[in-house]
Amino acid sequence: MPYADRGSDRQNPPTEEEAIRLREEVEDLRRRLQEHEKTAKDSGHAATGGAIWRPSAGVIWGICLVLAVLAVAAFFVGYLPMRARNSLIRGEAAAEATALPRVDVIQVRRSSVMAELDLPGNIEAITEAPILARADGYLEKRLVDIGDRVQAGQLVAEIAAPELDEQVRQLKAAVEQSREALDQAQANLKEGVSNRELARITAERWAQVVAKGAVSRQENDQYQAQYQARIAAVQALEKAVAAQKSNVTQAEANLAHINEIQDYRHVKAPFAGVITQRNVDVGALVNTGSTLLYRIAQTGTLRIFVNVPQTNADAIRPGQGAVLKVSNLPGRIFSGKVVRTANSLDPTSRTMLTEVQVPNSGGVLLPGMYARVQLSEARLYAPLVVPGDSLQINADGTKVALVRTDHTVHFQPVEVGRDYGDRLEIISGLAEGDTIIPRPGDIVHEGTKVEPVAPKTR
Repeated sequence: MPYADRGSDRQNPPTEEEAIRLREEVEDLRRRLQEHEKTAKDSGHAATGGAIWRPSAGVIWGICLVLAVLAVAAFFVGYLPMRARNSLIRGEAAAEATALPRVDVIQVRRSSVMAELDLPGNIEAITEAPILARADGYLEKRLVDIGDRVQAGQLVAEIAAPELDEQVRQLKAAVEQSREALDQAQANLKEGVSNRELARITAERWAQVVAKGAVSRQENDQYQAQYQARIAAVQALEKAVAAQKSNVTQAEANLAHINEIQDYRHVKAPFAGVITQRNVDVGALVNTGSTLLYRIAQTGTLRIFVNVPQTNADAIRPGQGAVLKVSNLPGRIFSGKVVRTANSLDPTSRTMLTEVQVPNSGGVLLPGMYARVQLSEARLYAPLVVPGDSLQINADGTKVALVRTDHTVHFQPVEVGRDYGDRLEIISGLAEGDTIIPRPGDIVHEGTKVEPVAPKTR
């Protein structure tokens, strides 16, 4: 048969297309056999009266041969490729089992010479002060409110104090009385001086007469005593005049003090700024030194106090530039500078208080805002840095997976410096150029031999 000859002469296993073609030929042959059987059955019934047709030995042998060819084709098409694939998989598994684990590695490098220090702080007004009442009374007028900008010396409120007016009138009367008493004392002094001069002349004359023996010494002594009494009286009158002058000065001072307090009824802004708080309204009772009327802040320049850690305190100097960022103003950067430092560390937090001032002519920044202050510092020796997830922390301390030159892993103890979040400073334990595993997993152990894979450069 042609199918048998073609199958016996093939030296190579049939392809998938040939196997399909063989199946189609077998199906065609089966269909022909069925048609032949049907035709023979019909013809046999007609000729012999219902005799059953049976296939010949050649047809049976042909069918068996076709089935054998199909089995061989299925063997070569399915089993052999599957066995080749299994063999390849087993080989790769064996190679992987014997190969070294591949790990990503990086080399330890130094950070930039310029270091960025990011610190939190609260924005404050450069100058802020409360405006208190300096006179007792009732608030008569309120001329400004919160958010108003005022100039230095501008009138912001008026206080009604009728008691002060009465005190002013009383003190003016006291001043007039003191001045009249002074005038009277001065007149008495002039009289006393005149009497003293008369007593002096009389005493001198009696001294001359007694020397000639014309009068008795007793009469002379009497006039001499009167002269001394007049001298003492003049001295007393001079002191009385001085006392009256002091009384006048005191009365005038009291009047000036009341007038000054009366001027405090007109409340004025101590400096130019913005009213940030208003605490009273018209008609409120105010007391001297205790009633808060307003709070005023100067916001043309703002300041931020930050606490610089001990490790960076020696690099911060007045005049150094600073950058200010506020979360509610994304993308906006405000430039400022360091104006002063405490030059000492807080023993509790080991930080140095530093003041940074930022111009705010546009009024964008507001006192009370939370901000981040970035300070740039130049370092003589840039520290080594490693990724933040490179550390292994356990009971033995802080270590880094170091890959030695023989590709073995050693967990090297290190001392960590500043933490930047995504990277860490290494103070000791590593050297520049060392190879480490940035993210050591469970497959990495002490002494494990690995195949390091350097990151691809772009």
